[in-house]
Amino acid sequence: MKISKTLMNALLQLVNGETVAASLLRKDFTDILLAEGMLTVQTHGSRRSFRAIDPFGLKNFLQAHYEELRTIGDEMPQSYETRSEQAVETGNSKLVKVRSCPGFPVNSYQPLPCSLNGKPFVVNPPEGSFLFIDNWQQFAIPEDIIVVGIENMENFRMIRQQRQLFEKEVGNVPLLFVSRYPQSTDLRNWLQGIPNKYVHFGDFDLAGILIFLTEFYDYLGDRSTFFIPSDIEQRLTFGSQTRYNVQFVRYHALHCDLPYLQSLIDLINKYHRDYDQEGYIELKDNSLHYDKN
Repeated sequence: MKISKTLMNALLQLVNGETVAASLLRKDFTDILLAEGMLTVQTHGSRRSFRAIDPFGLKNFLQAHYEELRTIGDEMPQSYETRSEQAVETGNSKLVKVRSCPGFPVNSYQPLPCSLNGKPFVVNPPEGSFLFIDNWQQFAIPEDIIVVGIENMENFRMIRQQRQLFEKEVGNVPLLFVSRYPQSTDLRNWLQGIPNKYVHFGDFDLAGILIFLTEFYDYLGDRSTFFIPSDIEQRLTFGSQTRYNVQFVRYHALHCDLPYLQSLIDLINKYHRDYDQEGYIELKDNSLHYDKN
């Protein structure tokens, strides 16, 4: 997400506990912060302004989720690239916030020949584990591999229990599963530098769709699609009404120019229910588990 100087200054004001006019915050950015419960809305006639509910919590959220904001609100007496540089010069490795763990996790239920640092590298973690790609700038994969981004960590860890789902819905093609946790722009930057197709697998709710549109589709375009299983309408009939009602207040106007994704939005609004992606993890009794609330 590109952070303009105006937006940066507005966010810094919020982190400092100040009130900011709605016109200074980009709408897509505001929607995310409202969805995360970070902002409170203040109205003055026809004008709106925002204030952080917890300025320190907002600061931590922005630093953890956006690479461009990893030092927002911090005093920066000197520029350091690593914690070790800080420790050598000052004895304090936490003097300036520095990311000590760049990169993103990857997983696969079949061996995938890739390359890392220009050398052959096979992604084939044994069950019960996954890999973490640190030097992601030197991580390359064949063009026929489809990259599947998984939002929730339980689904990411348990991909073998979803193999039948992916083979049925995507086909018997090589899949590399990735996660954006710990959240940064590393994964998205890597995706922007490769030609592979990207499939986003998240919760089937309005907030999840917004994440896909603003965090991935806006950057990858038609190379990216939102994963919609063929039985999603059936599952939405017994999804969660409670969370739908909470999200509807914020996302009732969500609309998409992609017909297939707008159809999903329409289904969610038709049944007034959401469905979490964890429901697709195959359990031993192979039955559907759902929330009737």
